[in-house]
Amino acid sequence: MTDANLQRQELKQRVEAVLDEHVRPNLRADGGDLELVDIDEDNIVQVRLQGACQGCSSASYTLTMGVEATLKSHVPEIRFIEAVL
Repeated sequence: MTDANLQRQELKQRVEAVLDEHVRPNLRADGGDLELVDIDEDNIVQVRLQGACQGCSSASYTLTMGVEATLKSHVPEIRFIEAVL
């Protein structure tokens, strides 16, 4: 594994830890969840909304003001978050 691959893997692990500790419990309380799909070479986090979060009118607000803000505060390398299908 190259240094870049190791760094990417470590970044994914850090993001998953933040999602597990700070994000998913709140989403699950409302019947939703999210899956970490990937983190691209520009440190853009791609997630897939699940459960009640799919199609929710508050989903974009939750992603930006909740998930993205939380991730950036714990993993400052993250540029932004985007939902993928």
